[in-house]
Amino acid sequence: MFTGIVEGLGTVVRLERRTKTRSEARMGVDLGGLARGLKIGDSVSINGVCLTAINIANGIADFEMVGETIKMTNLGSLGIGGKVNIERSLRVGDRLEGHFVLGHVDGSGKILRIDRQPNQVQLWVDLPRELARYVARKGSITVDGISLTVVDKMKNKFSVSIIPHTMEVTNLGLKKVGDKVNIETDVLCKYIRSK
Repeated sequence: MFTGIVEGLGTVVRLERRTKTRSEARMGVDLGGLARGLKIGDSVSINGVCLTAINIANGIADFEMVGETIKMTNLGSLGIGGKVNIERSLRVGDRLEGHFVLGHVDGSGKILRIDRQPNQVQLWVDLPRELARYVARKGSITVDGISLTVVDKMKNKFSVSIIPHTMEVTNLGLKKVGDKVNIETDVLCKYIRSK
């Protein structure tokens, strides 16, 4: 489990596509100082996707991704040098600063508009139709692993407002219109609406 409070940016340093093995791809991410204390088998949120560390050496962690992960998220479109949001898993006793994030991405959307203002950036993202019912105005949403508050929602799109700090310390500051982002809707809303 995670909180959606990104701890830093990682860099993709290795990418190996596979087809005939138990996984579809293997990705090496330079976690820098965030690799300290990480063990094989630990969960790490990479752009909001919960992945398991299968190898760790010199600050670089390797992760395997199955076909579903590649299809449902933006991890399949990453290349060497790509910047990803990193969050280590929540420990019992840690503060819950964002909201409950499972790392189970529901789908992806595309950035429709980026409105830069002096003290904030408003981001509009298209929303897959099947996810729209799980998004509430002023509710929580996770975009590329970042816990955000929905400002507005219209049919199949929503907006979030982002402070300058978040733009600087996450990969949102590198995004442009048309880029694909991972979306995880609020787990509480999902369970309430799924009845």
